[in-house]
Amino acid sequence: MYDVAIIGAGVVGGMIARKLSAYQLKICILEKEHDVAMGATKANSAIVHAGFDAKEGSLKAKLNVQGSVMMEQVAKELGVKYKNNGSLVIGFDDADRQTLAELYTRGKSNGVKDLQLLGAEEVHKLEPALSSKVVCALYAPTGAIICPYELTVAAIGNAMDNGAELKCDFEVTDIQKTDEGYQLVSGKETVSARYVINCAGLYTDRIASMIGDDSFSVHPRRGEYLLMDRECGTLVSHTVFRTPSKMGKGILVSPTVDGNLLLGPTSVDMEDKEDKETTAEGFAHIIREANENVDGIPMGKTITSFCGLRAVGSTGDFIITAPETGFIHVAGIESPGLSASPAISEYVADMLKEQGLSLKENPDYNPNRKSAYAFREASLEEKNRMIKENPAYGRVVCRCETVTEGEILDAIRTNPKAKDLDGVKRRTRAQMGRCQGGFCGPYITELLAKEMGIPYEGVTKFGGESMINVGVTKEGK
Repeated sequence: MYDVAIIGAGVVGGMIARKLSAYQLKICILEKEHDVAMGATKANSAIVHAGFDAKEGSLKAKLNVQGSVMMEQVAKELGVKYKNNGSLVIGFDDADRQTLAELYTRGKSNGVKDLQLLGAEEVHKLEPALSSKVVCALYAPTGAIICPYELTVAAIGNAMDNGAELKCDFEVTDIQKTDEGYQLVSGKETVSARYVINCAGLYTDRIASMIGDDSFSVHPRRGEYLLMDRECGTLVSHTVFRTPSKMGKGILVSPTVDGNLLLGPTSVDMEDKEDKETTAEGFAHIIREANENVDGIPMGKTITSFCGLRAVGSTGDFIITAPETGFIHVAGIESPGLSASPAISEYVADMLKEQGLSLKENPDYNPNRKSAYAFREASLEEKNRMIKENPAYGRVVCRCETVTEGEILDAIRTNPKAKDLDGVKRRTRAQMGRCQGGFCGPYITELLAKEMGIPYEGVTKFGGESMINVGVTKEGK
């Protein structure tokens, strides 16, 4: 019997698990996919929003501003890359100027610090590459960027290091109420818990229906992206948004914490919660608007594309409710969910306490975690020392991103352990460069097979039936 079961190992579920691991609790994280950070968390804009967009008085506004303030310290403790680069919302005409003035007023009301309204000359001084058609902007110095799946891996790993358990490939198909709490059923396996937190992203409404709650629904909103080579990463230094519409903040142009340039997302409401296909229409839209925002984007330097699905709730706000004692929904966590995630974790912990869960401090709790990039960020002297102690750090496997065998082995051996090629990619950036794994993929597959004690052809791209190799073509001598 667990004290708390968390359904969903995305950034919100991960941050809640980490928060609760600071107390003397038996915690289990349940994830239907083969790894953590496999839903909306792995494919979003990676922005820590300042908090000027959400409506005054909303839960989104409150938790966005709180989470944004908390994020830098959280990233530091977890050894996660974070950059306070600031954001610009650009405008092209008087209508945009009026909307930006409204956002400024809203942001001030929400408690966002240091907001400024800029004219054409001021904004172009900050970002020379902006289109000459940009005539105004809202500047938010507190805006930042982070890697969402790196944050999630680190948060869940930290929770596990502090005693939490993770069960992947555990899709909750039924929930049964018991005298002591709940039984969560997945196939032939059952997990019992006194309290349940529903962080299932796009499927939070399905989980809610299992306890007879149909008070909200969640639908997917498609967002397609283009990722450009690192040599494009300095084209802009701030995150550049367009003046928002009802469907979102439009196509952004932003550097990433890893030095690439990100363009997107599109915003299309969908019905299919599994449709993550990219489209020619989506890419055309991204290219057109990105070129309207910033001059000189070298589209030929695009190295990959991807699509994410945002979980849009039916209420227009975050849905963090308790339909009954012992069960909490954390649903409809669309943008700015990543930014708000540290604050959401505290909000949920307070709800659990109000419901009667005893939160006694864990005397052995350690909030800190070693950075996954410790070797790459080390001095030359430190690298030589580490290679002397472990020669695997001296063998570069991914030349595009300069990732060593030692770092890949660390990813396979460190909580939560990488079990497939995409898992290694999210933890180390191996396969994320220009060749997209064309050269390093086979050797990483070999390392995974050896470490997990499975056949080479048993290694998958992302679990399930995503086979990389289907058989042996010739036997070695």
